[in-house]
Amino acid sequence: MKFIIQRDKLVQSVQDVMKAVSSRTTIPILTGIKIVANSEGVTLTGSDSDISIESFIPVEEDGNEIVEIQQSGSVVLQARFFSEIVKKLPKDIVEIEVGNQHSTIIRSGKAEFSLNGLDAEEYPHLPQIEEENMFKIPTDLLKAMIRQTVFAVSTSETRPILTGVNWKLENSELICIATDSHRLALRKAAINTESQNLYNVVIPGKSLSELSKILDDTSDLIEIVITENQVLFKAKNLLFFSRLLDGNYPDTSRLIPSESKTNMTINSKEFLQAIDRASLLAKEARNNVVKLSTITDGMVEISSNSPEIGKVSEEIQSSEIQGEELKISFSAKYVMDALKALEGTEIIINFTGAMRPFVIRTTQDDSMLQLILPVRTY
Repeated sequence: MKFIIQRDKLVQSVQDVMKAVSSRTTIPILTGIKIVANSEGVTLTGSDSDISIESFIPVEEDGNEIVEIQQSGSVVLQARFFSEIVKKLPKDIVEIEVGNQHSTIIRSGKAEFSLNGLDAEEYPHLPQIEEENMFKIPTDLLKAMIRQTVFAVSTSETRPILTGVNWKLENSELICIATDSHRLALRKAAINTESQNLYNVVIPGKSLSELSKILDDTSDLIEIVITENQVLFKAKNLLFFSRLLDGNYPDTSRLIPSESKTNMTINSKEFLQAIDRASLLAKEARNNVVKLSTITDGMVEISSNSPEIGKVSEEIQSSEIQGEELKISFSAKYVMDALKALEGTEIIINFTGAMRPFVIRTTQDDSMLQLILPVRTY
């Protein structure tokens, strides 16, 4: 194998596939990046058997030559060393040549590295996915849907299914739900799909976070293919595979209250900043609890009390409060996470008593919902 390539394109591709390469793996060859060169271009692959990423660098793009293939072939190179080497090469053009015993020479300017490679035939094959059941979604919408739900997945392995995001596709609507049993984030969007298939799958939160980092903020459509145990995201020159989590996601529709006793409309930024300030003293105490109480004339008091440190209270003006008076305590971090995920200046919070979950939505948008369980304080 021998080719000459623009360094910046190579660096970008290597960084993308590195997101799937893990240093701790039971299969030693997976600590490497597989490089395949043929007449169409160069393909890089990284995998940790949960996530696999394939990045393709075409021979030419928009009339510019990116790669000059002199001899087809393939090799697997140690990812850690290869990625550092290509980042630090002196010139904009890189030449890669594989000799006998998979020994690989990487040249740029006057610098020359020789890396011991492995046989690419021994690299596990990526899953072959039939593409009849696919739907498309704009990339920026996908990234928004991930950002607005993935933070709420559970980080504990006691219930592995909750470490993923539940994706349901029905009636041309995609619904994404994440919960760690203390809070829940839901985001839905209408999508145009030809297939009438219904899906209900759970995608690991980690996979979605990594995918979101790689994708550009464009309105280009990304293709999504879901099978029994894999999901494939196809963007321009990029394939991203992830395994799905086994098991049934709990039915969360029962958690979301249909009526409420106290409704509050408030400026999202002011509310967020007040909670942030109140949580300054609550950081050390158990899971930074902040208290909210409604007072007269639409004023809301946000307070926190840590006997050994001190206390804080602040009043902010809401746009409107309807219903019963309320005192409720909650985790500042959970509410701040939820507010950061919601877009929009005004939010509506629906409370159903001090011990019941409350729901945060934006005033202008019905497609997003954040639900948080209060903290019992006695």
